[in-house]
Amino acid sequence: MFDHFKSNGPNGFPEHPHSGQETITYCLKGSIAHEDLMGNKGMLYPGDLQFMTAGKGIVHSEMPVEPKDGSGAQLLQLWVDLPAKLKECEPRYRDLREWEIPVAHSEDGLTEVKVISGKSFGVESVKDLAYTPVEFLHFILKKGASFKQELNPDFSYFLYNIKGNGLTLNGSKKIKQYENVFFANDGGDYITGEATGDDEFILVGGQRLDQPVVQHGPFVQTSRDKIIKKFTDYQYARGGFEKVRDWQTLISGGVTEDMINGPLGGNLEEREKAKQAYLKSHA
Repeated sequence: MFDHFKSNGPNGFPEHPHSGQETITYCLKGSIAHEDLMGNKGMLYPGDLQFMTAGKGIVHSEMPVEPKDGSGAQLLQLWVDLPAKLKECEPRYRDLREWEIPVAHSEDGLTEVKVISGKSFGVESVKDLAYTPVEFLHFILKKGASFKQELNPDFSYFLYNIKGNGLTLNGSKKIKQYENVFFANDGGDYITGEATGDDEFILVGGQRLDQPVVQHGPFVQTSRDKIIKKFTDYQYARGGFEKVRDWQTLISGGVTEDMINGPLGGNLEEREKAKQAYLKSHA
């Protein structure tokens, strides 16, 4: 599942369960608060990502925080199926800050790639973000840009055009804004593209899994019986959901400045200090 979520108010995703998948959340605009029953909580700001492994079961909340200029919050979220052998693994989170993401450039400077997961223009990403092998690249093209991106023949890929209408793929396919393009699993080892204007898109690839996919609501399993079991486990707080009995959500009713600067650890001055310390240590 893939979603481009836009919010012009405080509405979001109060506490809800997941099981059997990983989610990748990418904040494009505004900010989003998150928390889960394991005690994790925090804020994502523009350029930040969160990799969440639901595994055997997790309950969490995600609440967008509208920018003060009223322009709304935007995020992308991708669900990635877990291999059957990992569907009962322990849940975990991994936040990736925008300054931790390597950035690649073409020689002419017209193509920029945020290498979130994978490799582009010889630049490799941070490792061990998710259990399931995934490539996630954010391309930013200026007018006149061109690129060639290698593909993994064992992966399935799609491209989602975030911005612009000047993108052409493989010499002929014109891509409109908000269009999703799926690539055939024919063993092709690269794609090419050109931009006649300023464009942005994400290219996402995931390892093909030879297993059934049964999805209902927030759960992804390999059979209907396993889906039913997970709903029952959640209802009775067992099978990975034991902690839901005692969990009290903080943010599902809305996010305040006191929460952001306090338990959510989202103070912007502290964030800037962390960024500068990271950049200094990696200079």
